[in-house]
Order: sequence, then structure tokens, then C-alpha cells
Amino acid sequence: MKIVKVVAAVILHEGKILCALKGNHKYEYLSNKYEFPGGKVEQNETPEQAIAREIYEELNLDIKVKKHLITVSHEYPNFKIELITFLCETTTTNKLIIQEHKNIEWLNSSELLSLDWAAADLPIVNYLRENQI
Repeated sequence: MKIVKVVAAVILHEGKILCALKGNHKYEYLSNKYEFPGGKVEQNETPEQAIAREIYEELNLDIKVKKHLITVSHEYPNFKIELITFLCETTTTNKLIIQEHKNIEWLNSSELLSLDWAAADLPIVNYLRENQI
């Protein structure tokens, strides 16, 4: 089974976490689910470089990578994902432009379970709730 290595950002701003709603996806089980934004690591790129690039491309946000949070391995029906997650900060959201998602929400960690998350992102949600990030 194909293994896809991706990065995800838990972006904090004024005590809230950015949650991004995917649109339609070629795999129905990923359509219209919330996720932590990010993407694939390119050749000759560190995961930290990849997450900064992806967030700028997807949301027009400059972020500061604070630390690695959790790495999740999850097997979907069509592929396996290794999701390297970083805690990140942004100092401003006034230039935020939604490029690849249908919507975003800024929530406290206690509110995260109110959203319908992609399966690979649920362990991250649980980590954030347990650690009150």
C-alpha cells in the first residue's frame, strides 16, 4: 500500500486553533472533513520547511514552527498516511486567504470535537484536548 508522508500545522493565534474544511475529494471519505492544514514534503525539503511553504501557499500565512507535536500513522482504504504535526504560531491573520479549503474555523481545544474531522486528524484533536493546547 502506498505511504504518503505529509505535514500538518496546528496554528495558534490569540489562543485559538485554525481548523480547515476540505472540499470535495477524489476519495469520498475525505470530502467535506476538517483537517489541520498542510501537505506533502517535497524532495530535499525538511518537514519544517514543508509546513511553512504549504501554509503560505494554502492560506497566505507566515508561520513560526514552535515544535513537533505528534506523528500519526493512519491507514485509509486507498493509502496509508504518515502525518507529522507541528505546533505553529502566526502573529497576524489579516492577510489570510483561503486557497484550497471551503472554510476555516478558529476554535479553542475544548471545541474541536464539534467538527467532523478526517480520521487521520482525530488523534491530533485528542492530543490537543488532553494537553489543553
